[in-house]
Amino acid sequence: MLLLALSLLLAAVSSVPVQKEEQKDHGIDIYSFHIKSEVRSRYAMTVITSRVANLANESREVNFHVEMPKHAFISNFSMTMDGQTYNGVVKKKAEAQQQYDKAVSRGQSAGLVSSVGRTLEEFTTSVTVAAHKKVTFELTYEQLLKRRLGQYELLIKAKPTQVVKDFKIDVHIRERQGIRFLDTRGELVSTELSKVVNTTLSEKEARVLFAPTRQQQRQCPGCGADGLSGDLLIVYDVNRPKTKGDLQISQGYFVHYFAPTDVNRTSKNVVFIIDQSGSMHGRKIEQTREALLKILDDVPEDDHFALITFDSTVRSWKPQLVRATPDNLEAARSFVRKIQDLGATDINAAVLEGVRMLKVFTDGQKTNKTASILILLTDGDPTSGVTNLDTIRANVKEAIGRKYTLYCLGFGFDVNYEFLEKMALQNDGVGRRIYPDSDAALQLQGFYEEVATPLLSDVEMNYAGVSDVTQTTFSQYYNGSEIVVAGHVTDNELETLRAVVKGYSEGNEVKYEDASSKNDDATDAYISDVYIQRLWAYLTVQQLLEKEVLLSGSDKEAIRERALNLSLKYSFVTPLTSMVVTKPEGDKSQVLHKPKEGKPGSKETSNMRRGFRPQTLPDAGGISHRMVGPSYKSRVSMPNRNPLGERGLPGPPGYPRYMGIRPPDPHARLHHSPPQIAMHIDYMDSPLVKLADVTGVVDYDNLATHVPHDTDADYGIWATRTPAPESGRTLRIVLPAAGQNIPLCFDVPVPYRLTYKLLEDSAAGLLVLGQVGVARHKDFQQLSIRTKDGGNVTVDTSHIQLSKGQQKKLLSWHQSSARHQSNRLSLLKQDHVLEVTVGGTRIDILLHKEGQEHFLWPAVKERPLGSSATGLMEQHRVSYEEKQVSPSVTLEIQGHQTVAQRNSATDYSAPSRPTVSCWLVPHHSVVQGELSSLTVREP
Repeated sequence: MLLLALSLLLAAVSSVPVQKEEQKDHGIDIYSFHIKSEVRSRYAMTVITSRVANLANESREVNFHVEMPKHAFISNFSMTMDGQTYNGVVKKKAEAQQQYDKAVSRGQSAGLVSSVGRTLEEFTTSVTVAAHKKVTFELTYEQLLKRRLGQYELLIKAKPTQVVKDFKIDVHIRERQGIRFLDTRGELVSTELSKVVNTTLSEKEARVLFAPTRQQQRQCPGCGADGLSGDLLIVYDVNRPKTKGDLQISQGYFVHYFAPTDVNRTSKNVVFIIDQSGSMHGRKIEQTREALLKILDDVPEDDHFALITFDSTVRSWKPQLVRATPDNLEAARSFVRKIQDLGATDINAAVLEGVRMLKVFTDGQKTNKTASILILLTDGDPTSGVTNLDTIRANVKEAIGRKYTLYCLGFGFDVNYEFLEKMALQNDGVGRRIYPDSDAALQLQGFYEEVATPLLSDVEMNYAGVSDVTQTTFSQYYNGSEIVVAGHVTDNELETLRAVVKGYSEGNEVKYEDASSKNDDATDAYISDVYIQRLWAYLTVQQLLEKEVLLSGSDKEAIRERALNLSLKYSFVTPLTSMVVTKPEGDKSQVLHKPKEGKPGSKETSNMRRGFRPQTLPDAGGISHRMVGPSYKSRVSMPNRNPLGERGLPGPPGYPRYMGIRPPDPHARLHHSPPQIAMHIDYMDSPLVKLADVTGVVDYDNLATHVPHDTDADYGIWATRTPAPESGRTLRIVLPAAGQNIPLCFDVPVPYRLTYKLLEDSAAGLLVLGQVGVARHKDFQQLSIRTKDGGNVTVDTSHIQLSKGQQKKLLSWHQSSARHQSNRLSLLKQDHVLEVTVGGTRIDILLHKEGQEHFLWPAVKERPLGSSATGLMEQHRVSYEEKQVSPSVTLEIQGHQTVAQRNSATDYSAPSRPTVSCWLVPHHSVVQGELSSLTVREP
């Protein structure tokens, strides 16, 4: 069985061709592991090769896992087994999907797209290797290193989880301009392993070689039997003539690197627009305050700035921009320290107020020697004032009028990143996601540092005798960055290519000229024949995909078509293409997709469109802020105004602010009797608010199928909180969907001591039961597997019991490994995963721990072809199709249409328990039959 997975994690390169447990315990030996990266004038082509042997006496599944920058394009992948090489072929997504679906329908392969993280994609494939056989994996990806804060970075993560006989990381850098400095950092070059890194540096070349012996791999801090675990970070910059860039020509293509150093800093006017709505409650608002305080410490005195905070009301610290004098900065710090989360989210009014303040200030300036920018930070959709996204973008674009630059920072995973990115791009800025980790304040501060020192504005790059040129106009050039332009030289008679760069520094026009000859030996010595052409294609595809966000209709299709054709021509795996790996015999196909930032992926970073928030109400009888759970309806009244005014009353610590007659009792529960304690949830974008605005009746069981998106409600939900029935607890199940990037998920009720039929195959004589925990609401405490020959396996959080008749055998989870084989039943336990195989069915049982509590989770991994089983977790072959995307998403599932909402869920079927983005649908849309037919009441 072949499995491909692509996911986004961190800004780095990491290669992990292994299983999560130490593979030598399984007889799997990674005897050779090489990463070779060739960098030519910032363009890196990296090849990762892993050679693995199965030393066991039976077949084993071998995993190959690589992490690479999300802006990189995979251009080649191959597997070699028994002298036969299987190569990946890049195809249109639809064609690749058709081939993939054909294989999936036969049960021959599986594939999925997982998460979008900070700046990494995670590539994983697995293949079954026969006893005493070998397999070689080889992956190639390409990327343009981006200059940030004065340096380029190449980060390689090594975590093979076992000691490797032949381990080597080899990086070779060639720069025609000359290498100004180079440094190696990271965990792999600290302490004992620092002496293992061999760096050689000449005027224009550098080589970094890291090849630790087996003994050195064992002795590094925290390694031991698991081998290496750490980062190798290579940072460098090139020499830069004060008035020239670097212009290179090869094979009919050119690239121009432009980063002048002889430019004076331009003072700037900056308006910070900060979301302080209720959804910023807790750590988000704390990190925002922390970042702003650090940013204010670094604002130069000749800059002017303003602070705007907003929820449903826009508040300005000062009525106009002020100079960054010590007194003003100290007053601003006092204002920042008092920022508190309050009500709804009026993005339109807040941004327009920032634009107005900039216009008043710049119109009053006597000279045009400053750069003006706006920085918007928000974590949600607009829920107050103007809420239509297209209208907001149009309003902001018209107000700015290409005079200022807008940067949009989206805080968290449920922010509408696509909306923010598009609004930023329309106004010459960029969108950036701020990840809600412990370093969120540093992320905010780091972004500001990138735009803190403007040098040039309105930059134009001009060339003669060329075509198909990438972006040539730039609103701002900042210190420490670099402008890169590439194109096709169409004038065959042209011997020398000339570049003329114009821009403005402190309001005055400046001009730069660069030239390069076709026969420049210095160019040929430091680049390969295909380097510039592939760089041009890479940069063109990246920019076309970015431009596509701003277009619609025929223009959008034309841009997509051009990006698609280039992706196919240069074999790039992009959001428009997929790579298909086919084993000719048996047509066992795999598909590798590439997610897109801001588009659904899974795990911690996908762009979850607004609809449900992850916060939960305090002890609300199993009803979370998403309001999905109990199967009863509650009628609500909807007053037009909150009787207490906008501020309302605070809720319990760590929970959203409430409005109402008095704060809710956190020990009370929702009930469908007449109101006793009225409350109002202070999230105007709550789906529950929008649902009640239309119907006045909350159907908690089917809420996800009825939530409208475009309602502009000015009120909330009033409900009562008294004890709820035990059926209020729910279990959320993630359901991988054949042929789709985003899995489905659904909730089912879990009353006390209820046992679900997870899998029932009468023909095979197999029954799998799962009993939900007593205290918890999202896990299993006991699983039972029953076979037709009387062999049973009972698993709880302490023991694994095998029984047949009067014979019993007891295993413990504390054993590091255990194995059992008898007729049709086999067990293999490794660490916290128990593989149970019955005939052609394989079920993994995972033991998880949260806090001091342990719980179980079952995952059906393999099923025989043509099986007709039923059960709560037998729906793994369900597929869906998106039929409508606005104003809400409609999915066609098994021939029926249902409205879905973007949500998140923890995927407990994986040992790492990733948080994935999913389409939340009603359980009846994916589970055949009534739930009552899948439950068993056991004493």
